Amino acid sequence: MSAVTLTPRALYEEVAELLRQRIFAAELEPGSWIDEMRLAEEYGISRTPMREALKVLAAEGLVTMKVRRGAYVTEVNEKDQRDVYHLLALLESDAAGVVAAEATAEQLQELQALHQDLTAAVTDREKFFEINERFHMRLLEIANNRWRDQMVGDLRKVMKLNRHNSLFKSGRLEESLKEHQAIMDALLARDAQACVQRMTEHFANGLQAAS
Repeated sequence: MSAVTLTPRALYEEVAELLRQRIFAAELEPGSWIDEMRLAEEYGISRTPMREALKVLAAEGLVTMKVRRGAYVTEVNEKDQRDVYHLLALLESDAAGVVAAEATAEQLQELQALHQDLTAAVTDREKFFEINERFHMRLLEIANNRWRDQMVGDLRKVMKLNRHNSLFKSGRLEESLKEHQAIMDALLARDAQACVQRMTEHFANGLQAAS
């Protein structure tokens, strides 16, 4: 039996996370070529874990691999953006309906606490974005569908490529907060239909702000 070579998984995943954060911070800008050799040297690693890390990011949609040209940070065009928001609206509105119908009182209190934190952070854009994402991801966790969670996780990574064009627009944080309040009110009223509608509107307004 031939020997089995194990890939240093922890290393390439760590590199993928480093690159992911640089993409989200726009240090690696959409459409820019990723210099594998330079980055491998910068991180003090061989090109093998760097290539594996890029494959991970390509599977997430953050990187586009071009034949004989290498890896590029994905550019999100208007259709991509509409498609991502459309799918997120479907998936997260469905999750909101489930939570309204099935969440425990303690779980609803947890979401209410996150909403209060969001309210307090309305003057701090970076903190607002962080808590906003925590609210959405916690709602998905409570809805408890790992396949939906996986799809939403990947879609939200792509959405982050354009995050400064939506939540960061003047007045959008305040509008988003009002929409979250409407979602929270429907959750506390255990009105599944209203939750679905409010979450759908939330994403529709987010897309309009990002366009």
